[in-house]
Amino acid sequence: MKKAESKKKKISPSSERYDRKRPTFSFRNYEELNERINKVKKAEGISNTNILEAAVGLFEVKIRKEKEIRDQAFTEGYDKGVEESYELAESRYKVMYPCSVCGKPIELDTPEEKEAASTYMREHGWGHAECHKQRQQL
Repeated sequence: MKKAESKKKKISPSSERYDRKRPTFSFRNYEELNERINKVKKAEGISNTNILEAAVGLFEVKIRKEKEIRDQAFTEGYDKGVEESYELAESRYKVMYPCSVCGKPIELDTPEEKEAASTYMREHGWGHAECHKQRQQL
């Protein structure tokens, strides 16, 4: 008796390249889906690959649209937040006074202006409301 020799089938280089560029994609589906796929294939005369390409294309469009919507919403929200935050901070912390000549607002922004305002407020008795109440109670 001859020993059973296991001969490996030699694959040609062109077949190897083909298999590398077009890998096998296999899956199991349920009966209803299989019937729907077969109806589409018969009606449209297309292959499983064409059906899969169409499905992937639809999902790519959906993913792209969702990403664009998310990016747009983020940008709008960010811009609105930055604008509102800046306006809120400006209204809270920006000190302005009218010009004694033209009446247009002047912003306190130099250290000298801030020191002058501080000195004026001290000299004219500006302070915390609680501190003034305590002083009156004494």
